[in-house]
Amino acid sequence: MKGLNILTLATITSFILFAGSCNKDFLDKNPPNSVSGEIFWNSQKDVETALAGVYYRLQENFLGYERVYLDALTDNAFADPGNNTQTNLGQMTIGGLSPGLGGALVNLYSTPYRLISSANYFLDNVDRAELDEQAVNVYKAEVRFLRALAYFDLVQSFGGVVVYRNFLSKLEDARIAKSSEEEVYAFIHEDLDFAIEHLPTGLYHGHAVKGSAQGIKARVYMMQQNWPGARQLLEEIIVDNTFSLADNYEDLFTTDGQAKASVSREIMFATQYLAPNSVHRLRPGAGGLDIELGWFALMQPYKNLVDDYEMKDGKRPEESAHYDAENPYQNRDPRLYATVKLPGDVWRNPITGETGEIYNTYTGFHTKKWVDLRRLPFVNETARQSDQDYIHLRYADVLLMYAEVVNELDGPVDAVYNQLNLVRGRTSVGLPNVNRSVYDTKDKIREYIRHERRIEFALEGHRYNDLKRWKIAHTLLPTLKNPSGVSYVFREHNYRLPFSITELDNNPQLEQNDGYK
Repeated sequence: MKGLNILTLATITSFILFAGSCNKDFLDKNPPNSVSGEIFWNSQKDVETALAGVYYRLQENFLGYERVYLDALTDNAFADPGNNTQTNLGQMTIGGLSPGLGGALVNLYSTPYRLISSANYFLDNVDRAELDEQAVNVYKAEVRFLRALAYFDLVQSFGGVVVYRNFLSKLEDARIAKSSEEEVYAFIHEDLDFAIEHLPTGLYHGHAVKGSAQGIKARVYMMQQNWPGARQLLEEIIVDNTFSLADNYEDLFTTDGQAKASVSREIMFATQYLAPNSVHRLRPGAGGLDIELGWFALMQPYKNLVDDYEMKDGKRPEESAHYDAENPYQNRDPRLYATVKLPGDVWRNPITGETGEIYNTYTGFHTKKWVDLRRLPFVNETARQSDQDYIHLRYADVLLMYAEVVNELDGPVDAVYNQLNLVRGRTSVGLPNVNRSVYDTKDKIREYIRHERRIEFALEGHRYNDLKRWKIAHTLLPTLKNPSGVSYVFREHNYRLPFSITELDNNPQLEQNDGYK
């Protein structure tokens, strides 16, 4: 059955032990193996091996590095028609969204359920190990955090979905009606509250920590427009002062950069990879970020995005004395150069000086964010070891969420500008403070916060859900055309994706979302 991993005990044990990890050192030391289900839960080592298997589910499809492709459903980027990693993204943008569409649509539904199935199997069995209650609660907290992530993905994409609280070994047990959207959110909060109570404080080093759960719960509240709930959690993170902004923006998206203490302190949760045994290319058909973005250009930034970057003086190009129409991309926000390869730019390996072939694009721009130029020239032999971590949550998001929340509650007070200025003023960016005389009303600063989120998180896969939670996708996206001149289509009912025909056939109790019958 697609969409839910219904497996025998022997099979579920096997996939849990297929090592991936919540800890990079663990990835290297625990290769795939096989253990009998009858003896598996006898020790702490058994539990930690099973835990690693649950974390491994994050490497699949949109739970891992392929999440960046969600930007190709927005005004940020175009999905190359040859994208075989996540097929049909282009069809989803131009009116081809239907229950019969495969590829990316199916992955958005089925992949979270595989994580949920692994999580439920762990939670149903971990008490058999008879470990110290406090230690077990930490393990459970990590897994319930991961389960909450999966259900949050599902509810953002599909609204109400089927909720499974336990592992199912019988197909007929999976054939139940979906819960309401409100019930799914309540279950997510239940898991996240447990995680916040039991996860340790401190910086993130591969295992979810309290700040990870607080930040995701705040994001859930943002989607629900529960501003007071989000504000409390975000203030707790900020006051705790555990996390901080990285000095170097570009380093956030490369393997070597992510290993720096000055950078990792911004990362609050990520899908981790580690060459040579846990790389982007583990899934059949996947090439990894260096090949897919750097060489094949499967996601191409739109000029619409590039033009939204301010000048270095913090002004719009048409307002800045530094703008040169002959060289329109000079003197821009430094984040542009860390995110997009501009026309005329030449990529060189910083170590060898070598260049290499890269594919032309339909938009005229290439994605630079996530691409490791040390692997130039991009060929299968040199780029197959791509292992940049995909960052789900970083401290900059906490600050920008807080700015948004405070503005919605209190209007343009000092705290709103302060958070914006921190993000814009990081060492490697150095933009001036927001002009308060221009952005001086609640509505104006709301639009500026949305602009800042677009720039800060460009090509990271967040904008699709941002546009939906702001309820502007149906007005903004239809104003766009793809490089072939075909208009984007996003209707009111597209805020919820359709369940696939296969899911409906497998579960007669599953009711299709409105607008797709």
